[in-house]
Amino acid sequence: MKRLILASAFFLCLGAAAAPLPYQLDGTEVRDIHSASLKRDYQLLVALPESYGSSQRRYPVLFVTDANYAFPLARAIASRLARHAGMEEAIVVGLSYAKGDTPGYSRRRDYTPSTPRSQAYVSDMPGRAPAFGEAGAYGRFIASEVFPLIAAQYRADMRRKAFVGHSYGSLLGLEILLTKPATFEHYILGSPSLWFDRGVLFAREQAYAKAGRELPASVYFGIGGRETLAPGERRSRSEEEADMVADLKEFDAALKSRRYCGLRTQLEVFPGEDHASVFPLVFTHGLRAWLGKAR
Repeated sequence: MKRLILASAFFLCLGAAAAPLPYQLDGTEVRDIHSASLKRDYQLLVALPESYGSSQRRYPVLFVTDANYAFPLARAIASRLARHAGMEEAIVVGLSYAKGDTPGYSRRRDYTPSTPRSQAYVSDMPGRAPAFGEAGAYGRFIASEVFPLIAAQYRADMRRKAFVGHSYGSLLGLEILLTKPATFEHYILGSPSLWFDRGVLFAREQAYAKAGRELPASVYFGIGGRETLAPGERRSRSEEEADMVADLKEFDAALKSRRYCGLRTQLEVFPGEDHASVFPLVFTHGLRAWLGKAR
């Protein structure tokens, strides 16, 4: 009996000593950043290429919104394509939500171009009213505060930067494209919520077209084939009645019709995919459209 008690105690101690550890992604770093302009705190999640430690060259940079979800996915896809498909390696930078905010609250405020005029939203943060319309300010934060930090800390080729967004994240990308297009050289935009605020970005694009003829950027649009309405369903500029595929085709056609100097766009619809499932395909194809084969 004494031996059984001792053995049980041994295995209990062994189990306590072998408590599970949190999983960490290899080759990644986390940097805190306080935005002086926004007066909020964020984090930058950085994934370095496999060859970073053995090379002195500079790498193109992918800036990925909705980092909680998209950063580990983008890191894995970029790494796999570089290792097995001849893709050029890149640094991946994930843009976190604001510290202290829920993801929904942070992204609605930071990624949207305006405050919606008609649709009612309920805040998911007790005691705080819903906040919208700060995409312009957040875009300036990326350019004036995030870019200098990345340029100072990493061998990043800041002449080769790509923006990666999905859904509301793509609204942010379009806001930057239609205000300061040269902020990024390439935009990977998945399933943009063009229904937002009664299609405000259609009006923004029309205003941009009246003001100038240059739009120096390449843009890759991707969307799921199931992000559409069934035959006979009513279409409108509202979340409930949005035909996101039709909206995106209309927006892309408008861009092409302007014949903007310096603009290149590509649009792909992925059959069988919906809003929740399409991002990995959008990112993979959008990355290939930009980096292609390794140089």
